[in-house]
Amino acid sequence: MGTPARIRPVRVAFFTLLFANLAYFAWAHWVDVPRPVPVNEAITRLPRLKLVDELPPTEQPPPHAQKTALNATAACLSLGPFGDLANSAHAAALLKAQGFDPHPRAEQGQTSEGYWVYVAGLATAAEADHALETLESTGIKDALVMPETAGAGRRLSLGLYSERSRAERRAQAVRQAGLTAAIAERKLPGTLYWVDLTPPPGMGTVPLTDLFAEGISSRSAVQPCPEAAATPAAPAATSTAAANPAAVREPATASNPPARAAGPPKLP
Repeated sequence: MGTPARIRPVRVAFFTLLFANLAYFAWAHWVDVPRPVPVNEAITRLPRLKLVDELPPTEQPPPHAQKTALNATAACLSLGPFGDLANSAHAAALLKAQGFDPHPRAEQGQTSEGYWVYVAGLATAAEADHALETLESTGIKDALVMPETAGAGRRLSLGLYSERSRAERRAQAVRQAGLTAAIAERKLPGTLYWVDLTPPPGMGTVPLTDLFAEGISSRSAVQPCPEAAATPAAPAATSTAAANPAAVREPATASNPPARAAGPPKLP
């Protein structure tokens, strides 16, 4: 019995596809064989990385040698500087309420009296008067003409500000009037007050935002303690200073007279 004519094309197509697949399989496995990856001798000599748990008990490090992020961040930090003892004591009290162990410290240095805004480069008195008229026309009526000096010439004073941001706003208003305003930080010799502390476990820094919200000066910053302050003080001295912040003042002597209230600083 012969094969129907309509089945022959199907059989031919089937065997054709089968032969094509067998030919591709043979070519892929015996003809087009991928080349082996060359071995890098330098890599083969490197030691194999292992986890601590994979090491034998005799090679595992002791538990105390494994530092964590909490104990690795413990370090002495200094908050300040403060221009007066009351502000320093306030900051120490706030930090103590948050779990810190603050230690007040005083040192001699340059205290900031504020930021002075001024206009310089006025060659003549007429030029200074014209600058005053220009400022008054824009609503700035508190500018003062400073006495002429050999080194600085004639200048206009636009005020002394306790915060840098306020000085920047005044300088910007002067610039909008067409004049060149400058800002200089006024510093005078005096006593600087710091608060040294070590962050408790789980904290790596000082919560400055919370301190600013409580009235601490925004000019305060955090920095590492100096080497001398990083050494812990005696417990008795620490407790006395913490209980009575005024104890950090140095005793008055002939070479170190009592501090007096400073008058308004002279502008340069």
